[in-house]
Amino acid sequence: MSLDSITQNIDDAVSDFFDPVATTVGDIVFYTVPVGGTELPLIVAWLVIAGLVFTGWFGLIQARKLKLAFDVVRGKYDEEGSPGEVSHFQALTAAVSGTVGLGNIAGVAVAVSIGGPGATFWMILCGLLGMATKFVEVTLGVKYREEHADGTVSGGPMHYLPKGLAERFGNGGAKLGKVLAVLASVMILFFGLFGGNLFQTNQSYAQISSTFGGEDGFLASSAGAVLFGLVVAALVGLVLLGGIRSIASVTSRLVPAMALIYIVACLAVIMTNVTAVPDAFASILEGAFEADGVAGGVIGALIVGFQRAAFSNEAGLGSAPIAHSAVKTKHPASEGLVALLEPFIDTVVICTMTALTIVIANPASWGEAREGESIGGVTITSDAFETVLPWFPNVLTLAVLLFAFSTILTWGYYGLKAWSYLFGRSKASETTFKAIWSVFVIAGSLLSLDSLISLADSALFLLSVFNIIGLYLLAPVVKRELNTFLEFVRRRSTGAGGATGAESEESAVQATKTV
Repeated sequence: MSLDSITQNIDDAVSDFFDPVATTVGDIVFYTVPVGGTELPLIVAWLVIAGLVFTGWFGLIQARKLKLAFDVVRGKYDEEGSPGEVSHFQALTAAVSGTVGLGNIAGVAVAVSIGGPGATFWMILCGLLGMATKFVEVTLGVKYREEHADGTVSGGPMHYLPKGLAERFGNGGAKLGKVLAVLASVMILFFGLFGGNLFQTNQSYAQISSTFGGEDGFLASSAGAVLFGLVVAALVGLVLLGGIRSIASVTSRLVPAMALIYIVACLAVIMTNVTAVPDAFASILEGAFEADGVAGGVIGALIVGFQRAAFSNEAGLGSAPIAHSAVKTKHPASEGLVALLEPFIDTVVICTMTALTIVIANPASWGEAREGESIGGVTITSDAFETVLPWFPNVLTLAVLLFAFSTILTWGYYGLKAWSYLFGRSKASETTFKAIWSVFVIAGSLLSLDSLISLADSALFLLSVFNIIGLYLLAPVVKRELNTFLEFVRRRSTGAGGATGAESEESAVQATKTV
């Protein structure tokens, strides 16, 4: 029996067993209600409403404190001796690497095909709202992180939910927080293994084998798949062994470089068709209120745009605080401000650039998709670039590979923290996880396991239910932390030094109403 037949049998067996489970869970998590002639997933509404609430609660912080966020990233308010493992910039790139990927390249193409150009407008709006949610969850991640004796730290919803709720509501809060923390850890671990690992390897292998291997090439064979999986597993393992410092070192170079290449390519298409830019913007604005995509109608464009943004930047899901919690800082809100840049980079910049490139280039495949034909999103994006840069599909393949690699790294770290919370931080426990993670990398080049991927997507967005409940309950803590940091910034700016201890807390409480 050949390896191909073995893997096909495994795929079929897993699908037969998990398809009913994946379908049932998916129907619950992504339950839709009819709105304006189309279907609105309630989980998307849950995420968008959180963005609206936190935007109002913190007084449009994503606009008012955007410059301060950039100042923090470049180290203007760094302090010697701050606990943590990585810089603000490294924490940001590590978290961004977990969100920037195939969704920005392929998912956006699907959005502007289903919802028309107008979906871009709503995608941007949702990204802006997500900035406020990201600020809240990351501030809590740093506030309640656990500092270990070896200098490493652990953070995320599995830490701030039990600690924060116990601090605010006593024993009752502690019990609720513990339950939410365990559920959050399970969701993160499950999605990490299947969505953040196996799916990324599977899709990147499919892309490289189709681009460089061909149907009869070595890469398309079972041996080529195994070799690809082994190489990726070895590279991932080497980086994971170094912990978040090693991951941040790689992503701080990889993510900016790939994002820059991708944005420059988008600009090349846009500038070559510069005369079409005004019409493209007009179609985006008009389409937002007079949508003509497959979904049809304003509500269709709105829902598709919101859905694409929510799935892309992960604001409110509780994943990013795990990476951001490793930052070197004494002020939790400082990293919260840094984190609000994440949806801005992921959705407002990169997703929008993809959408604008497609709208301006107007490839034939996009027109066919808007008529209802089934065409892969990455094909539409690739065709848009090919109108100006015939050689760019090869570069796009490289970008997909590197984005997938960085996503596997970041979700490996997220998965390790969830595993450690559930099973302990012993060397044996962590080694076991890393071995399992590497096996899933290799398996990803051979198996598709579509039903488990669907189940993993449900798990990730179910995580947002547990996480956002905690965010609402702990928002007053975030407001105090923000005022503490703003007081520190004020003192630093006037040359008075940073407030500390009780003085800082008192200033924060007095300033709470002025945020």
